[in-house]
Amino acid sequence: LIPRMPGVSRLYAMSAVILRTGSLFFCDTHVTVDPTAEQIAEMTLLAAEAVRAFAIEPKAALLSHSSFGASRSPSAQKMRAGHALLKEAAPEFEFDGEMHGDAALSEALRRRLVADSPLTGSANLLVMPNIDAANIAVSLLSASTESLPLGPMLLGLAKPLQMMVPSVTARGIVNLSAVAVGHAATVSETA
Repeated sequence: LIPRMPGVSRLYAMSAVILRTGSLFFCDTHVTVDPTAEQIAEMTLLAAEAVRAFAIEPKAALLSHSSFGASRSPSAQKMRAGHALLKEAAPEFEFDGEMHGDAALSEALRRRLVADSPLTGSANLLVMPNIDAANIAVSLLSASTESLPLGPMLLGLAKPLQMMVPSVTARGIVNLSAVAVGHAATVSETA
């Protein structure tokens, strides 16, 4: 068995959709059904590191049906609590939440909702409140655009391991293999 990274409470999955305009990363698409606020924070930190492995600076948006405190629903409260935990961890990347998906992708809209958002430009790491939202978002975007889906990529393991979904194509296998090789090289450099 491959152990988790030290200090990591559980595994998560991140999927990417590579578009002509840039890449979008989504989590958790395949592992954690209904993450807690603590898991949202941990997942975001792990996903940000994974995004950096693609030589992309992460800009994370914690997504919800609510934007910046508009709802008291359990899901919105969970995402706000996850955001508060991230602020305590003080990661060195841009993030904000909770917010609607359109606010995550449009700085102009986000600024109308909250003028002092630390997130600039368009988010590229979309952290969803549950596995349903994340998985559905990736599959809809992949099916409705000219894009290259990538993943799922497992987050939180001490060594590289990738999983394949039944719908994976030959190109998807090649792409995930390249991700695994890159991850293995990174792990061997730090060992």
